[in-house]
Amino acid sequence: MTTANVVYKNTQTPDRSASGGWWIAFSGAARSAGPPLLFGLRLWASVCLALYIAFWLELDSPFWAGTSAAIVCQPQLGASLRKGWFRMIGTLVGAVMSVVLTACFPQDRILFLGGLVVWGAVSALMATLLRNFAAYAAALAGYTVAIVGGDLLGATGGVNADAAFLLAVARGSEICIGIACAGVVLALTDFAGARRRLAALFAELAAGITAGFARTLSFAGLKMADAQPVRREFIRQVVALDPVIDQTLGESSQIRYHSPVLQRAVDGLFAALAGWRAVANHLAELPPDEARQEGAVILQNLPMELLSPPTHAEPTGWIAGATGLHRICEAASAALISLPVATPSLRLLADQTAKGMAGIANALNGLALLVADPARSVPRSFASVRLRVPDWLPALVNAGRALVTIGAVALFWIVTAWPGGAGAITFVTITVLLLGPRADQAYIAAMGFMVGTLLAAVFAAIIEFALLPAFGTETFVAFCLAIGLFLVPVGALMTQPRLIGIFAPMTTNLMPLLGPTNPMSFDTVQFYNQALAIVGGCGAAALSFLLLPPLSPAFRTRRLLALTLRDLRRLATSRAQSDWEGHVLGRLSVMPDTATPLQRAQLLAALSVGSEIIRLRQIAQRLAFDAETVPAFVALAHGDSTTATTHLARLDATLAVRTGATPAAQLFMQARGCILALSEVLTQHSAYFDAGETR
Repeated sequence: MTTANVVYKNTQTPDRSASGGWWIAFSGAARSAGPPLLFGLRLWASVCLALYIAFWLELDSPFWAGTSAAIVCQPQLGASLRKGWFRMIGTLVGAVMSVVLTACFPQDRILFLGGLVVWGAVSALMATLLRNFAAYAAALAGYTVAIVGGDLLGATGGVNADAAFLLAVARGSEICIGIACAGVVLALTDFAGARRRLAALFAELAAGITAGFARTLSFAGLKMADAQPVRREFIRQVVALDPVIDQTLGESSQIRYHSPVLQRAVDGLFAALAGWRAVANHLAELPPDEARQEGAVILQNLPMELLSPPTHAEPTGWIAGATGLHRICEAASAALISLPVATPSLRLLADQTAKGMAGIANALNGLALLVADPARSVPRSFASVRLRVPDWLPALVNAGRALVTIGAVALFWIVTAWPGGAGAITFVTITVLLLGPRADQAYIAAMGFMVGTLLAAVFAAIIEFALLPAFGTETFVAFCLAIGLFLVPVGALMTQPRLIGIFAPMTTNLMPLLGPTNPMSFDTVQFYNQALAIVGGCGAAALSFLLLPPLSPAFRTRRLLALTLRDLRRLATSRAQSDWEGHVLGRLSVMPDTATPLQRAQLLAALSVGSEIIRLRQIAQRLAFDAETVPAFVALAHGDSTTATTHLARLDATLAVRTGATPAAQLFMQARGCILALSEVLTQHSAYFDAGETR
């Protein structure tokens, strides 16, 4: 009996394990497929609701309502609401501009098309200068004019000035209906998560940077792995916060009102990384014993809560205690600034660590805002919302491409009198404006957009000429079921980042291809002419990116470095540079991914040099030795870092004599710390600072 039981158990156990394995695999697949399918259902419901309201209001082109709903519908609630809000703004601007163009050129299609082309170029310029959904609003303002203009011009190209206002109102209403429907469906079926996700990212970054900073001080003078790759990875992660912040602003009006707090939090993380970099580089230049002693002095002035932070993967303690840690970081920064020291080296370490702690404090203030703790508000001044333009050239290139491409398609329509010319102008404008800001990825994205549109045309033909007739009815319910067979699976696939480039245009261009009307029209010639116009417009845009390519990543990187060096030399010659750190951080945030580690280090070095120049100049004015800083700054402005370093050494020697036991001794020591920091950075990156010597 015992043997039989053993055999029984041994023979049955594998079967149970196998079935359990299959069940676990099935459950895991179901859980992973659930959110994408849920988004597909949301997308379908949004489009159907928008079409129903547009049909109920008897609007003449209800498909624009469905198209807007599909465009606005995003996997994240905050992204959808934010995109919808900016889409409304862009639609309003574009509708007004279409009426203005019609009023200026009521009987001349050439001038009207010329105005449309110029407006498209202006929109391309602004779409490149702005970021995230604000850039989308600028692009929409451009192609809304093309949408309205296409209806005004008709198939022959004659401007119907009498219908301009009504058409602008109708198209604007259709688009706003789609936006509202998508927002309602998503708000009722989705739970906001961007705020929690952003809080976790801020806590993780703040904890990781603080831990790295403390580790650098703790192991000063000892051989350890270079932390430079870690800092560079942190820089990439801080830059990647931008779209998540935009999604969070879409979810919460309270967060949106306090958006300067989040901007200062991001700048604070960059400042902490810059302070960490300066401390690490300085400690590496010191003899091991001296580095260990000075690192220990700084550590003694840091609270224990910061010396033993949570691990990089466990930021929950920082989320729970954001407000308390914020006060601790501010107190630590103030203590380090007022710390009496005897050497410029120790002064440099204290000041740079204080800078890092102040930056972490700003990041924690943003974290406190996200977790509903009382955050210290930041004044909403013009400086906090001003546009930072890292480089005008990419925007001008995109504007020129839009001007040439839209103008070429308009000229082709005038010459050939092609009935689908208006549709081609609309979709070439959409594609050029939307994808132009993607720089070196624009051509690949445009090809994916064209392929997705072509696939959408195939499925639209199947729906219109196979599915709908097979249903044997032309009811709205039958139409919704037919498009649901397409939108739900395609919408689910659209949630995959690698597939979005093809499946997003499939969902957004289905409605313009179907062109649903009441009653439904099954005109084969009209369908294929419209499909050819849409696909042809997308193809012309892809060709424009090939013939008029964006600036290469290497060229853009060199320009960003050259422009920063130019601005630094202007700063050295006493030319005022407002928001120096914000200006350089803006360039750092748009640095191409292909930029080398050395190039990123050079940009950070320029940031540090500019900040130290401003600080040293302020101290020099207070202590009345500003005239003695001029030779060093002039040499730096002329691209001679060796001479600049020599003058800085002479200035340091002069200040060492003056320091003594005067009441301003620590202020003199701060100036000497600035001089030491400047000298180290200029020596380390002399090749960059001497580039393009102007002597």
